[in-house]
Amino acid sequence: MDNLDWNQLKAFLETAETGSLSAAARKLGLTQPTLSRQVAAIEQHMGVTLFERVGKAMVLTPTGLDLLEHARAMGAAAEALGLAATGRSEAVGGVVSVSATDAVAAYLLPPIVQRLRAQEPGIAVEVISSNALSDLLRREADIAIRHVKPEQPDLIARLIGEATAHFYASEGWVKTYGHPRTAQDATQVPLVGSDRAGRYLAYLRQHGLHLSEDNFSCYSDHTVAHWALVCQGMGIGAMMDNIARHTPGVVRVLDDLPPVRFPIWLVSHRELRTSRRIRVVFEALAEGLQAEG
Repeated sequence: MDNLDWNQLKAFLETAETGSLSAAARKLGLTQPTLSRQVAAIEQHMGVTLFERVGKAMVLTPTGLDLLEHARAMGAAAEALGLAATGRSEAVGGVVSVSATDAVAAYLLPPIVQRLRAQEPGIAVEVISSNALSDLLRREADIAIRHVKPEQPDLIARLIGEATAHFYASEGWVKTYGHPRTAQDATQVPLVGSDRAGRYLAYLRQHGLHLSEDNFSCYSDHTVAHWALVCQGMGIGAMMDNIARHTPGVVRVLDDLPPVRFPIWLVSHRELRTSRRIRVVFEALAEGLQAEG
């Protein structure tokens, strides 16, 4: 890309960021025909097609995606030079929505969001608490924290690590019922159930706990409420270890049972490649969740 015109490079970057010629033109303070000519000029200069015109949208081609990171690095270097000259720091702002299960949203995300806000005060994080898989392709969320690997090829996923869960009870419960350690011990004490349709019971049986509905003292399929009932002393319940260890007044029980293991995936759509604020939040989540692991 010798002798590349900087205005053409900016036209490429802004069109990639916004996905439309009109939006990019407004951001650069140009007319749409002028911006269109600059995009066409950089394509001609490089001898490649960077965008596909889909209606009014400008969609990056595979070649455009490959070259985008290099162009962004050039743009970032130019911006850094200008900022260093003026003594200003780069700012990033906007809203980024993050979907997670109710337990992760309630217990793991708040400190991560707090640290991120201190580092990037222009970013506001919308936390979506849902045990359903948010449809990222329909933009129900910008980023999702999932326990299963996504199958859609248009999504970008990073395996953060593996989480574990064990069974816990409150200190008061243990004083009353003792400290059950084996699967056989569990048959003699109350537990907190999850649903009345038998799914949770079947899950426990798969993990070697031969229980019946009579073992459940109460039910809640909302994980945060379920955990609150455990902490209140209503019975034994399962919880992620990185949440339980920060919960005062609970004791790990059924120690002889192996841990439940499940992956943690951080997932976003392709805009992760073109939206700096989403990348900033994505990396902050990855760092925070790995630290909690």
